[in-house]
Amino acid sequence: NSIQDWLIALGIALAAIVVARTVYWAIEKYVKKITEKTKTKIDDILINTIEKPMVAAAGLAGVWFGVNYLSFSESVDHWINSFFAVLITLVGAWVVTRLFDSLVDEYLAPILADTETDLDDVLLPIIRRGVKIIIWVMSVIMALDNAGYDITTVLAGLGVGGLALALAAQDSAKNIFGVFTIFTDTPFKLGERIKAGGYDGTVMEIGLRSTKIKTLEGRTVIIPNAEFSDGAVENVSSEPARKVVMNLGLTYDMNDKQIEKAMQTLRDI
Repeated sequence: NSIQDWLIALGIALAAIVVARTVYWAIEKYVKKITEKTKTKIDDILINTIEKPMVAAAGLAGVWFGVNYLSFSESVDHWINSFFAVLITLVGAWVVTRLFDSLVDEYLAPILADTETDLDDVLLPIIRRGVKIIIWVMSVIMALDNAGYDITTVLAGLGVGGLALALAAQDSAKNIFGVFTIFTDTPFKLGERIKAGGYDGTVMEIGLRSTKIKTLEGRTVIIPNAEFSDGAVENVSSEPARKVVMNLGLTYDMNDKQIEKAMQTLRDI
């Protein structure tokens, strides 16, 4: 490849990036104003979802065209095409996760916010995180397949590795089962004050592995969920009333009238 070839390849890549940035500017400046005037929100969600990944995909496409303008050996060409195939697949996963987040925030989250139970509010972040993890895992598998790797061998290796990981992550499994205990038995809810694991505080967040409470001193404590399935949990907020025992002492110089007056004062209180 001559210097001219390298300059042409660089020009193609830079031109694609400039075009992508121009399209992004046009979307921010004009297209969004048009979609905001429509009655439906689907177009707003789609525009917000694809604008940044589209710029990234356009830039990658320009770089790919620029690199393919050059002449390399067959092995190098195969490596370059596989590399860009992986990147494009990951950009696609980025689009899907952004679309999923936007749909959840726009439609599902407001519905769950109006329900009386707090269980759906706790489950939504866990489900959202789990779905996004599944999307990214599937995209990585697809990216490896597009890159020419033997997926059967990869999946077999993941199965063996998963078995070893499961044996090594027994504590994490206990924590995951602990969160199901919280959901089924409902020993406490978000915002309630509890005593567990030697700590006293308000439940701030219930996660898949642990629960965050804010102690009376204002400190955040992270308690593994296994503590709630194996140990005792005291729900302070569930008490209908609080019993306070006080001993009121009498002096020897008090007569019967003063004692009766003291008793009457207590009855009035």
